[in-house]
Amino acid sequence: MKIEVDRLIELLIKATGETLYMTLIALAIAGFIGLVVGVLLYTTRSGGLLQNRPVYWVLNIIVNTFRPIPFIILFVAIGPLTRAVLGTTIGLQAATFTICIAAVFGISRIVEQNLVATDPGVIEAAKAMGASPVRIIATVLLPEALGPLILGYTFVIVAIVDMSAMVGAMGGGGLGDFALQYGYQRYDWVVTWITVAVIIVLVQFTQLLGNALSRKVMRR
Repeated sequence: MKIEVDRLIELLIKATGETLYMTLIALAIAGFIGLVVGVLLYTTRSGGLLQNRPVYWVLNIIVNTFRPIPFIILFVAIGPLTRAVLGTTIGLQAATFTICIAAVFGISRIVEQNLVATDPGVIEAAKAMGASPVRIIATVLLPEALGPLILGYTFVIVAIVDMSAMVGAMGGGGLGDFALQYGYQRYDWVVTWITVAVIIVLVQFTQLLGNALSRKVMRR
């Protein structure tokens, strides 16, 4: 019994590490690309700093097309692309690749919505001082929206953890795969609920950290 418990603990730690890996890699890659796309959506819209209706129209259509697709369906649908890039459609890397793609579209819309809420007067003041569009984006727009953006990214991290759990059903590894193999399929509800508890702890820690950082930024 002790050997089995020790092995399960070892596997749980490994699964937790895989979930953290998927989350951090997806956050870094999708977080950056989504930020760029979100800024472009905001700045190229009508009346924006870089107003360009064709660019906005194309980006808006792409985001609106992919964002509503349920993650599991997207995972299967882009299988050929995943295979072409990574040579496989299963495993940790394939799961991370799909999560990155799914997260980009959600992040870009969250970034756009938070930038839209920025006080236009601040941007107009920067324009009046002769600041270039790139300078306004880097030194005015993003810093003004930083607090809400932190909360938005916190929400995204929680969503990524959720997606990383779902890929367990597709052989992607992580806590979802651990709960499925050693909890659900063995009818071991203790293992299942321990896995749930680990996920809850990860989510709670993320939310608390995001809230704290956001409050600190918005008090400045």
